[in-house]
Amino acid sequence: MLWGIIVIIAVVLDQVSKYIIDKNVEYQSMIPVIDKFFYITYSRNTGAAWGMFKNGRYYFIALTFVISIALVYMIIKSDNKFLKLSLSMILGGALGNFIDRVRVGSVTDFLDFWFGSYNFPTFNVADSFVVVGTILLAIYMLFIYKEPEKTSVE
Repeated sequence: MLWGIIVIIAVVLDQVSKYIIDKNVEYQSMIPVIDKFFYITYSRNTGAAWGMFKNGRYYFIALTFVISIALVYMIIKSDNKFLKLSLSMILGGALGNFIDRVRVGSVTDFLDFWFGSYNFPTFNVADSFVVVGTILLAIYMLFIYKEPEKTSVE
């Protein structure tokens, strides 16, 4: 139940933030939050992370659908709360962007960071959930997960 709530919170935060941007920020405008570092920049992405695979709408819809089913299965089957947390965050973020792709054919991005002259690719709340969930998943795999002990049969 808790894991479903995490997924719902991720989707709601993502969709509400995108709605606010869509209704209140002019497309491709750059609003300084912290000058020369953080801006709200309304953009649309028809591809994946960093704009890769542009115009892959149907591919990403199908891929997200399949991955989401696998994530739900793993959340249900797992006994580890840390793993369930990481997978729930990834699922919530994936579903947030899935909704955009199905509804309008592209994903709304608006969080825009600059590090000197380097402009980090613009992203959104769903992307943040996917990244944090993936970091937690890596921590789980590297430091928490233990292979079941093999029993020798003699």
